[in-house]
Amino acid sequence: MSARAAGVRVRQTRPEDFARIQEISRAIYPDSPPWSADQLASHLAMFPEGQLVADVDGIVCGMAASLIVLWDDYSIDTNWRQFTDEGRFTNHDPERGHTLYGAEVMVHPEVQGRGVGKALYAARRAIVLERGLLRVRAGARLCGYHRYAGRMTAEEYTEQVVRGTLTDNTLTFQLKQGFRVLWVVSGYLRHDPESLGYAAVIEWINDAVATPADHGLGDPRFRI
Repeated sequence: MSARAAGVRVRQTRPEDFARIQEISRAIYPDSPPWSADQLASHLAMFPEGQLVADVDGIVCGMAASLIVLWDDYSIDTNWRQFTDEGRFTNHDPERGHTLYGAEVMVHPEVQGRGVGKALYAARRAIVLERGLLRVRAGARLCGYHRYAGRMTAEEYTEQVVRGTLTDNTLTFQLKQGFRVLWVVSGYLRHDPESLGYAAVIEWINDAVATPADHGLGDPRFRI
């Protein structure tokens, strides 16, 4: 699969992209280990269609990693490691699942704002439409929450971001991509100093297959 937007090309990940993905990971998460080659190879073995890179002028500048899950196998407080089977995606379940789980999207800081993230999210939505899946769900780490934690709860922070009175670099962007917030969970990324472990569970619905009941889920505080 390939998609173009404003000079950005999105295609499926290949093994020769692993080193560049690791460079992007180090640039964005300097205090955390990057994706390992073994993890990235496992993603391709499990679900090659869901692993994407974006290049600008022939240089890989972003990536997205996804798997399909049966959401009912998990609870609302399931963390990232459990949703991704320790980052290996060996729990990918295309036979029973109808939810594309967005495990990662990264864009190199040098090209942020040039449409790379938008192109990756568009390609991810295209997977859902082509496969007739119900939705994309993901955990949006609340990367700005550490600045407000002494003044408000994570739920209050998220509500203000949804209403537009606060901006969160991660969640605000995802809301602009058509996602909505369902819930806020703790312990999603246990050692993330920016989010303090909090994430918003977000969803994009495929209206071609969704029922009215599929739209009625989530905490009413986040319905704007």
